[in-house]
Amino acid sequence: MPLVRALAFFAAAVLAAQLGACGATLPQTASITNDASGVGAAYPSTGSEKPDAMPSPLNDSPAPIASGRQVIANPTIADIMAPSPLPEMSWGSPTAPVTIVQYMSLTCPHCRHFHETVYPELKRRFIDTGKVRYILREFPIGKTSGNATIALRCAPPDKYLELYGKFMKQQASWVSLEVRLDAIYAVARQVGMTRPQFDACLQNQGMITNLKWVKDRGRKLGIVGTPNFFIGTKLIKKELTIAEIADYVEKAERQGGTPTAAASP
Repeated sequence: MPLVRALAFFAAAVLAAQLGACGATLPQTASITNDASGVGAAYPSTGSEKPDAMPSPLNDSPAPIASGRQVIANPTIADIMAPSPLPEMSWGSPTAPVTIVQYMSLTCPHCRHFHETVYPELKRRFIDTGKVRYILREFPIGKTSGNATIALRCAPPDKYLELYGKFMKQQASWVSLEVRLDAIYAVARQVGMTRPQFDACLQNQGMITNLKWVKDRGRKLGIVGTPNFFIGTKLIKKELTIAEIADYVEKAERQGGTPTAAASP
């Protein structure tokens, strides 16, 4: 019995370490190399490169750049809101005085805590009242998060936030050191995704390429883990409280508003 208890404790500790790692320093993971003919719900494969050559958002250590990775020291609103190859997932008025951009990883417990404890009040007080435009951007950390993120992007846009919430709330049912596609699909099917759609989504090399662009762009803007936030041009590398959000909104209102992405494509 002592040995059994010790092994159970070790397994729990390993899973806790996985859940607690919201930084960008997890072990390197492999790329998805499936047939390029598969398509997701709304983002067709480029079909222009061999699958083995396609970059993957699941790899936390991208190919080295000769001059080193470039990070923008003081990104402008134009830098932060540069047009993405994927539709921007946003809620609230595009002319809101404050824009909050959250970078998230689906396996991050701090992202879950924010979504469960802060987001409802953020929505009620600031998003629904037109004071805040809220944007979610993907920054998957680890292969499990990467696969779930691809599935999340294959959901219909009007189901994105619902599925995001389900992945957050049900982390304990699908997050593990080994990727468990059946467990990830068990969450995705709750918003109507079929298994053929799910399987085709994971083969969509165009989707993978675009998600890699979103993550690499985040790195270039200084994102190092999750949750990280931009409020205007201010980068905040921690979980925000509703009091901190209220303070930023109040300051923006006193100053006549902060630049938003209203003019972005």
